[in-house]
Amino acid sequence: SFFHTHMYSSRYCFGIDDTLKALDMGAVETLIVWENLEVNRYVVRNKATQEEKVLILNKEQEKNTSYFQDAATGTDLETLDKIPLVEWLAENYRDFGANLEFITNKSQEGAQFCRGFGGIG
Repeated sequence: SFFHTHMYSSRYCFGIDDTLKALDMGAVETLIVWENLEVNRYVVRNKATQEEKVLILNKEQEKNTSYFQDAATGTDLETLDKIPLVEWLAENYRDFGANLEFITNKSQEGAQFCRGFGGIG
């Protein structure tokens, strides 16, 4: 199967942080993403410094206001963009030279991927 071929015959990474770092480096050939991954991608800006940064947050993390404040000053950060990570990946994966495959957790392999690897790899 597709899942078996990629997981056992290639180098791989999984989890949001490692996968996005590898994607950014152009090191991802095939990106596998759970179709219902509940993570959002934010672009926030510090109004005082104009510095922008990207945040990748799950539902629990979104409740923590410290993600939306400057650590040094406590100043609220301005949210410039919020989009589901799955949607952002679907729109941008080609820019990283990757292929994109969506999986469901309805198969045994898909469920294992979601549980064991966090739904992205």
